[in-house]
Amino acid sequence: MRKTAAARNADALAERQEQVKALTEKLENGVKAIFESEDYARYLAAMSKFHHYSFGNCMLIFFQCPEAQAVAGYTTWKRLGRNVKKGEKGIQILAPCPQSILVEQNKLDEHGHAILGPDGQPEKESAVIKRQRFKIVYVFDLSQTEGKDLPSLGVDELTGDVEGFNSIFHAVEALSPVPIHFREPQVSKGCYNHLEQCIYVNEGMSQVQTLKTLIHETAHAKLHALPVENGKIVGKPDKDGPTREVEAESIAYVVCQHFGIDTSDYSFAYVTGWSRDKELPELKASLDCISTTAAEMIDAIEAACPAIAYTPIKAHQKDEATLFHQELQMVK
Repeated sequence: MRKTAAARNADALAERQEQVKALTEKLENGVKAIFESEDYARYLAAMSKFHHYSFGNCMLIFFQCPEAQAVAGYTTWKRLGRNVKKGEKGIQILAPCPQSILVEQNKLDEHGHAILGPDGQPEKESAVIKRQRFKIVYVFDLSQTEGKDLPSLGVDELTGDVEGFNSIFHAVEALSPVPIHFREPQVSKGCYNHLEQCIYVNEGMSQVQTLKTLIHETAHAKLHALPVENGKIVGKPDKDGPTREVEAESIAYVVCQHFGIDTSDYSFAYVTGWSRDKELPELKASLDCISTTAAEMIDAIEAACPAIAYTPIKAHQKDEATLFHQELQMVK
């Protein structure tokens, strides 16, 4: 018997929901594995390239194409003068698909109480409600395309010095919630002082080390600061020490990597030990925190230093295959 249009639509919806479910399960199953030190460092490198993407989509891109450089939908690549190579398989991500539904609901008065009709029953009115759904869309990495060259990064591969060091330093200084001071060299390269509510950075370090340390300590100041009352620290940290250090160092890695500043000599091996006894929600929370904070810092630095900004795929390009630029929040 031939199915009705409604039945076919229902089947299609069920199939899409199953696909989305499978993709989100793949995402969750991979979260713990990402904290193996080698994979974690590679994931952070990917996050630095895709800082506008949601945490979940950044991970989905990494799982399917660990070496991805820049991704966009088929239409966007066409606009950039590039074509997807024949036979290339798209990278699946999740895009929001809001749905408007007409419903009948009780008519309410100004106090939120149902208005009763002459028959004593609540009066009804029509209303449009929006439900957030997600659909699978496909993007393609730069390596899967051919055609017109994209603009180069404009920042040379760095060793000890950083092009535009002063501009980047002042941009980070401006976004820091507390003052920054240089100090005589100490064992630690820098610190966020909770009691004094300021950041200290050692004098005499290379430009790369200075920026990395400054971003690390700024992340602490933004995320892990404790309140001070009458000259005393009050309250307790809501995260343990290793968690705070992993978040701050990971944010510094992502931000530096985005601007071509190589900090790969900093090992991420200790992350394995930190994550061993953690549960999935805890790991997700830290990765989401790292992604969100790093993106905020990158955007602030680029706004202050437009000469070093590099965004070949604009965040406002929202054709069907580039909706990943929105914060989906689907894994919180």
